[in-house]
Amino acid sequence: MERTVGTVVRGLRCPIINEGDNIEEIVVNSVLKAAEAEGFTIHDKDIVTVTESIVARAQGNYAMIDHIAQDIRSKFGEDTVGVIFPILSRNRFAVCLRGIAKGVKKMVLMLSYPSDEVGNHLVDLDMLDEKGINPWTDVLTEQQFRNHFGYKKHPFTGVDYIDYYKSLVEEYGVACEVIFSNHPKTILDYTKSVLTCDIHTRFRTKKILKANGGVKIYSLDNILSEPIHGSGYNEAYGLLGSNKSTEDRVKLFPRNCQPIVDTIQQLLKEKTGKHVEVMIYGDGAFKDPVGKIWELADPVVSPAYTSGLDGTPNEVKLKYLADNNFAHLRGEDLKQAISQYINNKGSDLVGSMEAQGTTPRKLTDLIGSLSDLTSGSGDKGTPIVFIQGYFDNYTK
Repeated sequence: MERTVGTVVRGLRCPIINEGDNIEEIVVNSVLKAAEAEGFTIHDKDIVTVTESIVARAQGNYAMIDHIAQDIRSKFGEDTVGVIFPILSRNRFAVCLRGIAKGVKKMVLMLSYPSDEVGNHLVDLDMLDEKGINPWTDVLTEQQFRNHFGYKKHPFTGVDYIDYYKSLVEEYGVACEVIFSNHPKTILDYTKSVLTCDIHTRFRTKKILKANGGVKIYSLDNILSEPIHGSGYNEAYGLLGSNKSTEDRVKLFPRNCQPIVDTIQQLLKEKTGKHVEVMIYGDGAFKDPVGKIWELADPVVSPAYTSGLDGTPNEVKLKYLADNNFAHLRGEDLKQAISQYINNKGSDLVGSMEAQGTTPRKLTDLIGSLSDLTSGSGDKGTPIVFIQGYFDNYTK
């Protein structure tokens, strides 16, 4: 019988993960239990994805704000520290900011505007136009910003992030001056000691700061890149990818993840005889067209994956073939012509008209988006995602 279903995605439930749990065994057992309970068969090239959160929890990769503060002090000493380009997030940055504040004597907090790096807006772009303000040239003080735009709360969280972030710093008796600029060089008018908190543009930002007279220049991936008195850490990403655990503790991005995905793949091979691909995923790297928020506060979508998930899709556009190459065909003749074309397609379709409009993103980014949307960010309780038929095409 001809197949009528393509890709199938299942969110799998598993036990609540705690520090010290064997994450590899839990993932494998959860997949096998789900297959038995739901009556599906595991095949070669199926995909198991695991959210980074439960991996980090099993690793116990946590740090306290005191650990952050000590690392900050060791790097900046008594200097006034410019903290620039943080994202606006209670979950992602607020606790980090408390730790940073606890480690400095004075802070100049420089926020990008009209939005942060991932699309959280301080002010509508239309309001900038109305006030005649150019965010690429104009530097605003806190008072100037308030005079122009007043007090605006984030539409999703109901938080005025300017007041909120300033209050977190001042909670520790630290003087905090807030300014608004999109130019890294602006902060050097206030201090030569800078912690840049942007995620995906951090390398460029640090390069600009160092080239223009910055002296002590660090980014979030330099903070907790090694343990502080037994704390968690991440040698590659530091505080990047961390999120709130409690009011004074953060969960860091998981580390040393490659052995985890390789072991899960090996265990599934031993138990099922099938070669299943495995990846750990964080944010899915997609953008909300209404809220304008880009879902990539993590430094990467996937910190580790098995080799079969390397690369990008190599696909042709069915509608292009139907409307152009085989526009004269209908029914079974059209189906056979398209199937034959797919079976004979080249291994590299870059530049081909037949491939125009296909998604050129990395496989791990695409699968990460699929997994993130499936598992959700709330109380679904499905941190493991099982995907079948992802690599199939029209001919399968």
